[in-house]
Amino acid sequence: MNVARTTVEANVALADDRSTQSAMNATAEAMRDAASTATRHAAGLPAAVSDAGPWAVRSLSRALYSTSYVLSYGVVYAALFVVQSLPGESAVMHGFHDGGTAARGALQRGG
Repeated sequence: MNVARTTVEANVALADDRSTQSAMNATAEAMRDAASTATRHAAGLPAAVSDAGPWAVRSLSRALYSTSYVLSYGVVYAALFVVQSLPGESAVMHGFHDGGTAARGALQRGG
């Protein structure tokens, strides 16, 4: 009985060793896969970064365009609204006309 018990214990210990070895092999394989995946991902990183540069420039350009558009529209619309609400033959209208003509001429002359 003692021999049978020792054999059973030895078989249980061997099964535990095999189970532990199997778990260790699975863990090692998972770590190799993770390292391989990380290496492939890191190799593609420079291309991703170089693609992000033009995207960021385009986004910034669109934001600047939209901001400029809204500001200029608001200024011009407000000015035209005020000008159209004033009587045509008034000192204010003559001042706007003369000031605009002078500004246009100064701009064409370069300052």
